[in-house]
Amino acid sequence: MPVMGRAALLRGYRELVEELGGDSAALLRRFGVAPEALDSDEAVVTAESMGWALEVAATELDCPDLGLRLAERQDFSMLGPLGVAVLNAPTVGAALVCAQRYLFTHHAGLSVELCADPEHQPGVVAMNYRDIAEVSTFSQCIDHGAGVLHRLLRHSVGNAYGLRTVYLPHPPRAPASRYAEFFGAEVRFDMPTTLLRLPAELLARPVLGSDPMLHTLAMDYLARNYSDLDRTMTARVRLAIDRALLECTADISTVAQALHTGPRTLQRALASEGTTFTTVLDTARRDATYRLLCETDLPMGRITALVGLREQSALTRAVRRWYGRTPQEVRTEGRTRQRHHLGSPFR
Repeated sequence: MPVMGRAALLRGYRELVEELGGDSAALLRRFGVAPEALDSDEAVVTAESMGWALEVAATELDCPDLGLRLAERQDFSMLGPLGVAVLNAPTVGAALVCAQRYLFTHHAGLSVELCADPEHQPGVVAMNYRDIAEVSTFSQCIDHGAGVLHRLLRHSVGNAYGLRTVYLPHPPRAPASRYAEFFGAEVRFDMPTTLLRLPAELLARPVLGSDPMLHTLAMDYLARNYSDLDRTMTARVRLAIDRALLECTADISTVAQALHTGPRTLQRALASEGTTFTTVLDTARRDATYRLLCETDLPMGRITALVGLREQSALTRAVRRWYGRTPQEVRTEGRTRQRHHLGSPFR
């Protein structure tokens, strides 16, 4: 079952590889990643593809600190609405809660959470960053993820934030001094998991330059579009279908192309979440049909075309299956409810 992540997490990869003398497009295509996918906010690729793209580049270009270098040069726009929500949270603790809840929107295999300090030092907590790469060979992914998290914390409070120690679950890929320089703290290798040991008081510190309105807007967007934590690919496919229904035919090839992935990869990812493309498309058509019936005066033939059905009889059969009514009955009942609601003093 493939684990999917946003290709935007690799932004800066092409430029970095080219600077090191490599062919970034060839490297990406070798692992099934379209180079242009890195510019998209919606494109998804397999976590395995991202892992190999980083690991092989590090080996072939003799750049053992590639993951750290990529983290160093990225700006936080690659995180999209999640980055806006985190960087505009009122406190570091609130930013962590946001990341805990919505990090899956960028990579279904990532998580971050607080845990007790493994060294039992008073006033210290640990931030546990977990990556599916920890059970494989993708140490560059781990370095990159831990590096991005470290930079987010520095940005939030203004550089030094009291980092005590970093635990990494692999041997040093670059000289240990490079890790110490990057994190500004002791780094221990071959540990059970990835941890950043932090002062507990950091959680109460305000995020510098945060904008409460931007935080609210970003959190609202995330809540509306990613409310089901177990169906990350399903949510992305649904959004792509909704857009495709407005612009063209929402078939699996069109949607897969919009997400910069292949139809088979998309189907496997949906299957791992317990659904199919046909099911997601049917739900999207159902919701779009209801809105068009109840909120517009469009004729049935036009609605049929807008939801991607070929014949009006197919619309009638689908509406009967969804609602047990004819399209006209659904339109009449929906408008009756709307009039009742608009006339209610309790609206």
